[in-house]
Formats: sequence, structure tokens, C-alpha cells
Amino acid sequence: MPVRADRLPDTAEHGSTGDRGDPAPPPGLVVLGHFDQPPGYRVSRPHGSASWLFTWTTGGRGQLWQGGVRASAGTGDLVVLAPGVPHGYEVEAGAGHWRFWWAHCQARPSWAAWLRPYDAGDGVHVVTSAPAAVHDRVGTAFRRMLADARWTGTGAPPDAASPDARVAVAHGSAARELALCALEEIVLLTTAGARPTAPRPGLDARIRRAQELIDADPGARHTVRSLAEDVALSPSRFAHLFHRQLGQSPMRALREARLRHAARLLENTDLPVERVAAASGFASPFHFNRAFRERYGAPPGAYRTTQGGPPG
Repeated sequence: MPVRADRLPDTAEHGSTGDRGDPAPPPGLVVLGHFDQPPGYRVSRPHGSASWLFTWTTGGRGQLWQGGVRASAGTGDLVVLAPGVPHGYEVEAGAGHWRFWWAHCQARPSWAAWLRPYDAGDGVHVVTSAPAAVHDRVGTAFRRMLADARWTGTGAPPDAASPDARVAVAHGSAARELALCALEEIVLLTTAGARPTAPRPGLDARIRRAQELIDADPGARHTVRSLAEDVALSPSRFAHLFHRQLGQSPMRALREARLRHAARLLENTDLPVERVAAASGFASPFHFNRAFRERYGAPPGAYRTTQGGPPG
């Protein structure tokens, strides 16, 4: 059953007698854990939190609310609450329990774009039913995150933790960065796989596969011949079919994918423009600058500045 996100009435109360006003961790820390809570478990934070809250449900059902939005979470659902808005969560009425991973931290800026399509309002992001194929890897990443959070920075990091460890706080800078890297993997796995782009009606499976190959690795040395071989077509037949179905040549589609890839790197990394060009499949920085300006109306360096990305 997918997550349900509904607007609450403006008069909805988020606290009641018996609520636990648990203080959220201060900003800068990474705190995470694994709970399996019985009916009656409830947390209310009338003033919200200074950090983001990520929850990944592995069993039972939970209810989370923030501002005027309520979300119901079941197995395989990621619900993320942004800071600064009153919120709470509990075992859903009628559920026998709620088993879930949770993490409080400051979200990395690059995560905003991944979460944006799942914005339900009031800082609530609801990622519904990530594919079962990624569940095990998400669970492994959470266990690694729990172990990495306890690393002192000397010797080998602990082995992947059992969920029985329940709670860990990443105090050291190395432990925090490792824990955030694991959480970044979780966010990417769930947001990338939860809403796959619907295939275009009538699109030949071989052309769809070629498009997937281009989008997955635009910086690779794709050619009409290599793509045709990957989908078991002759180069001429492939080029003709691709253009007929998508309205552009394979190389034009590749150029557009490379420019989109370059734009994302400029927005989210501090890589020098020359390295962005190379990583995006452009052999010539001059050609890259010209193509990028034509596509986005500004050279790469100026685009990075206007988009608020790291300085290059």
C-alpha cells in the first residue's frame, strides 16, 4: 500500500495529553536509529526540529504529520520532513507495530533536487514504494550508516551494525561524513527508482534501451555504431528508427543528454569547468563552452553562479 499524503484541516492539533515532546538533535549532528514500536508510541514536536528527519519503514505502519500534511507510511516508503515546521509521528491506528529506520541530520544541498518531485507541502516529502529490488540495498546502507556513525576516526570503521544497536550519534567529522554518504545513497536509491519515467506509448523496445544507455552514462564514448550493436540493429536501421520514433538523431539526443549532465555537475559540484566538460563527454572545452551557451543561454561559469552552485 503506498504512502498517503493528505492535507490536514487548519485546526488540526498536533499534540494531546500523553504526547512525548522529544527534543530533536541540534543542527550539525547526525543521529540515527532503528525502532520497532508498539501501538501507543507517539512523538510530538510542537516547535519542529532544527534538522531534517528521514524515515524508512521496514514493517507495520506509521503516521507522520507536519504543518497541514499527514502521511501514512508502510514497508518500502521513505518520508522526509524538512526542519522548522511543527511535526509528529506515531504508530498508525490499527497497526500492530511500526518498524522503521530514522535519521536526523542536515541534508546536503544536492538532495533537494532529488526530493523535489515528492514534495507534498509544508516540508513533507513522500517517496512512495521504492522498487522491492532496492530494499535490501537500502537496508544495508542504513546498517552501514549506523556502524559508520560510531567510528572514532582511528583504526578500521566498525562492521555493518545490527539493527539491535538501535541508536548512534556521529560525533566526529569523519563519522558524520561517512554516515551522510550512506544516507545520500539511500535518498538516491529511493528517489531514482520510485517513479520511473513512463515509457512513451508505441516506442520500440530497442530504441527505449538505447535511450536508457545514453541517459545512464552520457559521458561514455557512445557512437551510432556502438549503440546499434548494443540493441542488435545495423547502424543505418538504428539511426533511421531512432529518428523516426524520437524526432532527432542519436547523436543529437546524446548531445542533449551530455549538456543536461554537465548542468547537474555545475549545479552540485565544484569541479572545474574543464573537468565538467570531460566528465560529460566533450573532448574540447571550447566546443563544450559554445554548446552549453547555445543550450542554456550562458557560459558554464556564469550558469554555475546564477544557479547557486559551488564556485568553480
